[in-house]
Amino acid sequence: GQSPHEGWQRCNAIRYDRRQQPALPVRTDLSATLFFAEPDEYDGGELVIEDTYGSHRVKLPAGHLILYPGSSLHKVTPVTRGARVASFFWLQSLVRSDAQRRQLFELDVAIQSLTARVPGAAELVSLTGVYHNLLRAWSDV
Repeated sequence: GQSPHEGWQRCNAIRYDRRQQPALPVRTDLSATLFFAEPDEYDGGELVIEDTYGSHRVKLPAGHLILYPGSSLHKVTPVTRGARVASFFWLQSLVRSDAQRRQLFELDVAIQSLTARVPGAAELVSLTGVYHNLLRAWSDV
């Protein structure tokens, strides 16, 4: 029988930039996939990502990129026609924790939304300060 996790993978937690000597370790906090082929040029080949919010199937237009937690369980479905051309790579965040990055993201989205709805709102200075103070406290630099 087929394993329920067959084809699924997680990115290695650490990769090494071998252009540096000695090789520089890089955490794979975030994974990215950049699509080069149009979705109608191939069948199958969807990137499937499992995270705390469920399963997501992704097949984006050429030139589009998806960014997702490196800790996510993910796989690519078999290509049955054409060729799936994409590039994948990893990024190390200044903020090591997934939970802290999510909180910063949600705070940033709220700040941007408030800025669009109420430009110049007095609360923006305070909220932006909270964002930057959290980033300062949580960053690895």
